Amino acid sequence: MIRPMINRDSQFFWDGTAAGELRIQVCNACGAKRFPPGPACPDCGALDRGFEATSGKGTVFSYVVHRYPPVPGKELPIVIALIDLDEGVRMVGEVVDVTDEEIEIGMPLQVDYRRIDDELTLPIWRKAS
Repeated sequence: MIRPMINRDSQFFWDGTAAGELRIQVCNACGAKRFPPGPACPDCGALDRGFEATSGKGTVFSYVVHRYPPVPGKELPIVIALIDLDEGVRMVGEVVDVTDEEIEIGMPLQVDYRRIDDELTLPIWRKAS
């Protein structure tokens, strides 16, 4: 499996997934929300960063069905969506238990977590009930 890059800008996110929380970066200076996380606020330039736990709910903004080439550790096809979180940021994620015929723009989703090992828990998305 290809592992994500974890660094000082994203450590809070991965600590959150391990704890069952989907976290996004928030600027402590101006309140702007951001994903993916980075070192400085794109709105005001401040380096004072924090985070908040999200509701874990969102909707499909766009999606692709990955059929080729093979991905190490994954069974194809893979449904990958750009998800509008209720908190106002977008995130890319794998949608599971939804076929390529079922996925649609506007579909409500709920985050879930897949523990890979002691050091990595990935967020995955499921159709909201």
